[in-house]
Amino acid sequence: MPGCYAVCFNKVTHKLGLYAQLVRLDKPIGTLLLLWPTLWAIFAASQGQPDLHIMVVFVLGTFLMRAAGCAMNDYFDRDVDQFVKRTQNRVLTSGKITPKEALYVAASLGAIAFLLVLTLNVLTIGLAFIGAFLAVTYPLFKRFFAIPQAYLGIAFGFGIPMGFAAVTGTIPLVAWIMLVANIFWAMAYDTEYAMVDRDDDLKLGLKTSAITFGQYDVTIVALCYAITLFLLAWCGHMLAYGWPYYAGLLIAAAIAVSHVVMIRHRERDPCFRAFKNNNMLGGVIFLGQWVYLTFGSHFI
Repeated sequence: MPGCYAVCFNKVTHKLGLYAQLVRLDKPIGTLLLLWPTLWAIFAASQGQPDLHIMVVFVLGTFLMRAAGCAMNDYFDRDVDQFVKRTQNRVLTSGKITPKEALYVAASLGAIAFLLVLTLNVLTIGLAFIGAFLAVTYPLFKRFFAIPQAYLGIAFGFGIPMGFAAVTGTIPLVAWIMLVANIFWAMAYDTEYAMVDRDDDLKLGLKTSAITFGQYDVTIVALCYAITLFLLAWCGHMLAYGWPYYAGLLIAAAIAVSHVVMIRHRERDPCFRAFKNNNMLGGVIFLGQWVYLTFGSHFI
């Protein structure tokens, strides 16, 4: 009997390990790229004093929805991932788990996230349905939409209007400007990501910004970064932020320039490094915001 328990335990832990790979538990970059704009919004809406309950709901919800989104992405891409060098060993496309299991994982994670949202106000709950729709449908856009990265920017930035709604019960103009800034940021970093898979995507007939932008891809990435930072500076002006916030934007601009330098030869590894380094870019913007909102009286 003890041997039977050991076998069952090993099977369960093995399966959980496969599910962890499915939802990219070992690759937190996607969660962080989703989390930073959400934190920008919550701290802006609360003037740097967010409610602990709202913070817990949004941080956990961000993790759960990104995980669910990964499971749905792999479900929709299960027949093409095997032909892409970077994705051919994913647990679903390699047959280690079934498509039905991926759907169960996505549904379970989404359900838990929705239960968390139910503890917030009615406006936020309503927006959560839109956010869920965006997360589920994003993987389909690369089949027909020339720049699916723009749609990703809406999906990854939807925590912005939700954050303002949860804190203030309204969605002011600054929230929408912040969301547009996130769309351009996502177009920058996900184009870098798409540049890694460009050759494979061309063979498969998939659509990405890296393919659509063609020879102008590096220039447009630089332009997207510039628009992102301009719009975030505009948000800072509307929110009456002081110089620490703009110092954060200046550091972010330096990071963006380093990314453009990295991707200029369109090589796989440097493009992937540039993509991953966007976590630092989002983080320094939040750090500048946090410093100002926490110690603002010292910078007057």
